[in-house]
Amino acid sequence: QVQLVESGGGLAKPGGSLRLSCVASGYSLGYYAVGWVRQAPGKEREPVACKGSGDSTYLADSVKGRFTISSDAGKPTAYLQMNNLTPEDTAVYYCALVKTYICPVRALGLYDYWGQGIQVTVSS
Repeated sequence: QVQLVESGGGLAKPGGSLRLSCVASGYSLGYYAVGWVRQAPGKEREPVACKGSGDSTYLADSVKGRFTISSDAGKPTAYLQMNNLTPEDTAVYYCALVKTYICPVRALGLYDYWGQGIQVTVSS
C-alpha cells in the first residue's frame, strides 16, 4: 500500500520560510513524479511544484523565484523549500504521486496517490 507522508507545515510570518517534506512508502516502481498541490479556503486545488524521476520539473508562475523543489536521488520524495512567503501562500498543501516520470502539471486528476495534506499559514 502506497502512503505519502507530509511534514514541515505550520505558521510563518510574511517574508519567512518553511520547508515541506514528502516521503512515499510502499512504492516499488522505478519511475514516478511527486508534486505539491495546494488548496486555499474557498478555492480550487492548484498545482505548485513537481519533480519527476526523469528530471521533469514544474513550478507554478506564482511561486517561481520563491519556492524550489528537490528530491532524494532514486527515491519517491519531494521537498518544497518556500521562501519569501506571503499570506496568499496560506493553504493546505498536499503531496501527490503519479506513476510516470513526467510531471502532470495542471492535470491533477492524473495523480495516483495523495497525502492527507498539511496546513501552511502565513500571517503576521
